[in-house]
Amino acid sequence: MLANGFSTAGLRIVAGGTGNHMLLVDTRSIGMTGRQAEEALITAGLVVNKNTIPFDPESPMVTSGIRIGTPALTSRDLKAEDMENVAGFIIEALNARNDEVKLANIGFEVAKFSSRFPVPGLDQ
Repeated sequence: MLANGFSTAGLRIVAGGTGNHMLLVDTRSIGMTGRQAEEALITAGLVVNKNTIPFDPESPMVTSGIRIGTPALTSRDLKAEDMENVAGFIIEALNARNDEVKLANIGFEVAKFSSRFPVPGLDQ
């Protein structure tokens, strides 16, 4: 579900996909470096890591991709249909990368959504 959402938005999945716990996403197709994507997503409350992609023209400090892991999501009991929401938040934040107000609003929505899925082992 995550990979499909990204592909639909024009992002190229470099590694991972439906049967994998990790996705490596090329952000060049939307005119972003991995660092820019990482910063926008973190501002919106979505934690990912910038990551080099195969034959990356950018330096390791900048990168052309992001790495997204699903274990943090599945350990909180998110299901396949919830991944569509997560992909939507990520795509929305990437599209709003230069708008701090929109990123803050997305962060509010992310917090509201994720409150339905408590972190295991933490007293709520």
